[in-house]
Amino acid sequence: MRAVEISQPGGPEVLVPVECPIPEAGPGEVLIKVSAAGINRPDVFQRKGNYAPPPGASQLPGLEVAGEIVAGDAAAGGFRIGDKVCALVAGGGYAEYCVAPALQCLPIPKGLSDIEAAGLPETYFTVWSNVFDRGALAEGETLLVHGGASGIGTTAIQIARAMGHTVFATVGSDERVAAVERLGARGINYKTQDFTKEIKAMTDGRGVDVVLDMVAGDYIDRDLSCLADDGRIVIIALLGGSRATINCNEVMRRRLTVTGSTLRPRPVSFKGEIARALREHVWPLLESGRIKPIIHATMPLEEAARGHAMMEAGEQVGKIILTV
Repeated sequence: MRAVEISQPGGPEVLVPVECPIPEAGPGEVLIKVSAAGINRPDVFQRKGNYAPPPGASQLPGLEVAGEIVAGDAAAGGFRIGDKVCALVAGGGYAEYCVAPALQCLPIPKGLSDIEAAGLPETYFTVWSNVFDRGALAEGETLLVHGGASGIGTTAIQIARAMGHTVFATVGSDERVAAVERLGARGINYKTQDFTKEIKAMTDGRGVDVVLDMVAGDYIDRDLSCLADDGRIVIIALLGGSRATINCNEVMRRRLTVTGSTLRPRPVSFKGEIARALREHVWPLLESGRIKPIIHATMPLEEAARGHAMMEAGEQVGKIILTV
């Protein structure tokens, strides 16, 4: 099969097309003939040598795919051979064929193309697990999303808005402010505005209940200033660094929570529970057209390097998808 591998740690140019054997599905797994695959920030980290695949996972990059089940234990996920699905995988997505745990597959929502469906799993699993499970965003509460124009950001904004929450989002340009506001968020340009002051002003001094943070570093102490009493910060990436200095007195006095997670190394059973929750709560929103994946660009599998360069340049609003 055709695939794209990381020849060595480095820039986008180390992503090279190769031919390699078609993988074989094991117990509880299915083999998917891939029609489209999403590019995600963890793929960039892996390419740079900073995010190794978990033991037993494919060394090929790619964490989400859409296509057709052509072999394997489809019944383990309630599917049949020939079903069209999208799937969250621990690696191997940049290829013509990919193995996925059957429990991590979801049917392609009615009305969506394979390209659109390929942009769902990584961001939707991540947002549900962190905003609604770990962050426990409850009825009537508010959400602040950093990186609101990213795949994660556009997903978090849409799901939260569809469920009735007020959402604020930080982005890096006025054009992106306009983009997230079209999705229903109140946008803040972090390059020209102090987001802590803006959040206080927009919430009449109360603050927000949950912050979804992809930056970390010095953002965390500023996030604390944005929180309402009993608020929660959920960290899902470290674009601003892994170290933070915080005011622990404020954490105690206002009963604040700082937490975080990584999804890739979690067991299949855990991800399967997320898949079930998505199918129950979010897939109806997709099929009704109330929310949709935002696709910024598509390109052939062999041009994965161009997609990575685009992501690192911060050009996209939404997802970048490889077509196979």
